[in-house]
Amino acid sequence: MSPTPRVVIIGAGIVGANLADELTARGWNRVTVVDQGPLPLTGGSTSHAPGLVYQTGPSKTMTAFAQYTAEKLRGLDVDGAWCFNQVGGLEIATTPERLADLHRKQGWATSWGVPGTVVGPEECARLHPLLAPDEVLGGFHTPTDGLGKASRAVIALARRAEAAGAEFRGSTRVLGINQQGGRVTGVHTDQGDIPADIVVSCAGFWGRRVGDMVGMKVPLLPMAHQYARTDQVPELVGRNDELSEARLPILRHQDHDLYYREHNDRIGIGTYAHRPIPVSLTDLPENEDGSTSEEEMPSMLPFTDEDFAPSWEQSKRLLPALRTAKVEAGFNGIFSFTPDGGPLIGESPDVAGFWIAEAVWVTHSSGVARSVAQLLVDGRSEVDLHGCDVHRFDEIETVDDYVEETSKQNFIEIYDVTHPSQPKFSPRDLRVSPFHARQRELGAFFLESHGWERPHWYEANAPLVKELPAEWYPRPRDPWSAMYHSPIAAAEAWKTRNAVAMYDMTPLKRLEVTGPGAIAFLDRLTTSKMDRVPGYVAYTLLLDEAGGVRSDITVARLDEHTFQVGVNGNLDLDRLRRELPADGSVQLRDVTGGTCGIGVWGPLARDLVQPLSRDDFSDDGLKFFRCMRAHIGGIPVTVLRVSYVGELGWEIYTSAEYGQKLWDVLYEAGRELGVAPAGRAAFNSLRLEKGYRAWGADMNTEHNPYEAGIGFAVRMGKKGDFIGREAVEALDPDAVSRRLTCLTVDDGRSVLLGSEPVLIGGEPAGYVTSAAFAHTLGVPIAYAWLPSSAVPGTPVEIQYFDRRVRATVAAEPLVDPEMKRIRR
Repeated sequence: MSPTPRVVIIGAGIVGANLADELTARGWNRVTVVDQGPLPLTGGSTSHAPGLVYQTGPSKTMTAFAQYTAEKLRGLDVDGAWCFNQVGGLEIATTPERLADLHRKQGWATSWGVPGTVVGPEECARLHPLLAPDEVLGGFHTPTDGLGKASRAVIALARRAEAAGAEFRGSTRVLGINQQGGRVTGVHTDQGDIPADIVVSCAGFWGRRVGDMVGMKVPLLPMAHQYARTDQVPELVGRNDELSEARLPILRHQDHDLYYREHNDRIGIGTYAHRPIPVSLTDLPENEDGSTSEEEMPSMLPFTDEDFAPSWEQSKRLLPALRTAKVEAGFNGIFSFTPDGGPLIGESPDVAGFWIAEAVWVTHSSGVARSVAQLLVDGRSEVDLHGCDVHRFDEIETVDDYVEETSKQNFIEIYDVTHPSQPKFSPRDLRVSPFHARQRELGAFFLESHGWERPHWYEANAPLVKELPAEWYPRPRDPWSAMYHSPIAAAEAWKTRNAVAMYDMTPLKRLEVTGPGAIAFLDRLTTSKMDRVPGYVAYTLLLDEAGGVRSDITVARLDEHTFQVGVNGNLDLDRLRRELPADGSVQLRDVTGGTCGIGVWGPLARDLVQPLSRDDFSDDGLKFFRCMRAHIGGIPVTVLRVSYVGELGWEIYTSAEYGQKLWDVLYEAGRELGVAPAGRAAFNSLRLEKGYRAWGADMNTEHNPYEAGIGFAVRMGKKGDFIGREAVEALDPDAVSRRLTCLTVDDGRSVLLGSEPVLIGGEPAGYVTSAAFAHTLGVPIAYAWLPSSAVPGTPVEIQYFDRRVRATVAAEPLVDPEMKRIRR
């Protein structure tokens, strides 16, 4: 048996200790954990973390991390002392908006399998007798949440990992990462070099400094967060002891950015209600001998009383027992924040074997560590990680100024009630298409994604709403689903189905793959045959080794050695870069910023485009899923006959310098045809009517192609191997136990937003992925993961806030199943 790889983990906090435990449990026993601080209290965030483990959130992945953390820590102890105290959690509402949001959160809990109920003020007061019941409208109670004793859990985890062969070294400062030939070979420390095949940085808010050692951008910002402890509260005397610490549920007062937990007969108070306080690592206090204590460590900055004063007043109002108490101690503790609030997991793009697991809080620590261990040992995580992968960010999102501004905003909004469509309010206008000026003239309402400004509808189309046929007229929406939406979207969808519309496709990431090895390269990565004559377009999949859907992409062969590849984002670019052959036979370029694209779709699309070109845009001249280089209005373009909205038309791409002219040529020529600029709101509605999946929302690595309803994109007859082929060959397409399923909403008006639980026979059976109002049909629709036994006609219920919406499983696609419209 060959020896397991040598692994060095940088950071002996809750993430590093968990990872050592997960790796040794899988038989990797050559693991060394190093930390610059003394063991076991190293002085990082773990050493002072208040330990609130609330499991429920909008992300299925993050909830799974938290569930595993609670389960794992509950099974640990240190000499009989607990590592997880399952006191439960209680989130209270003092405004109607928050109470509605707690119902939404209870829906997430049901979707992801976390027990929880929304309760009234009286039950809130019974669960937490210190509450002032007249201040509370209700609460969300989760009995399996609790307190994670992170500093104690580290001891338990380290003991178990050491018993399995791991070594922990404290007071060992990492000075550099040794590497050779593009791979790590060890870690250089002030105590000497430690050889390694794999290095994982779990350094917390020091993670940026470690990443710099290999030239890897780690987009996180250390920030201070206030935590205070009161003196003795008479109402708590005798309820707890030093061992139990707490019996009341942990409490969150998110309307004022506050949380509370017991410390025996005292109350701990954490607040995000203060100004963001970024921290420079060079300013951190440090004892000359490197020692730490519970009262003094680098991650604990002096308490700023003026920042805490408003939170103290709110706390006394919510918890009257505090009106006679005072703040006994406090500190500003350092934690890591990121541009989107998620963790950072992944391998360096330049130095093989260097991994990070950063910006991970105690709540998710065990779950993240398990996934990283699975990545290292098995090559894949059983939990989808696309929302946690460090490479999810485009370059602009890793620039220091962007990281600081967005991380500070995430701190401010951490407990806010946020809508799924809510964009960043700043920074904006970072990335705009060449059509942006024209779009603004037309009154575009922009939302933002990865820095791109994306029109969602155009106020110029408002008069069209009055022209809509009765069956197309938009239904009234509830206040929540009406946010970031406009009835104008119905008019834009109507124009797309009945005339012609123009969509900005510029933010779709486009890669150029060239070279004599391009065919073999793409053939090995995708599920479709790439060796087709130039002019072919393929919708195809990137799978992982287990057959999970890593992405769905569009590949257009422009000439013998040139392919244009439309991907879902930076993760696909990172994946393709890693797979490039070492012989230089393939070149890969991200051409998105230097190009732009317009989707021209609708039954009159050919009437618009053909008079502007000498090239043949007839059905015979350019068939469905074909491409060609052409000229429109004298502008050189690349045309793909594909359609994500289910109508005749093309994606038309050109160099950015010609973009505004291309828009003007098409828009002016289309006026007599009634052309309409159209945005993402109509786009999403139309794609769902056609049953077109959105990777990341409807499917990910946790799903195989047959479950996701895209088995047609897997060409098992193609010659040669491709990643995931063996796994897919072992699947029976007709024997799946779950499917991505189409639903129509029975009441004809309730528009869902995603992540709502779906119930069959009154029992939770799945969850919604995407939803929209299907303007063509005049009914709300949704897609959901459900058991395969839920065949068309099956009645279901969807929990939407505090009510249940009836829906019915429908055969898909709902619009044009014969594909006649798209192939005109």
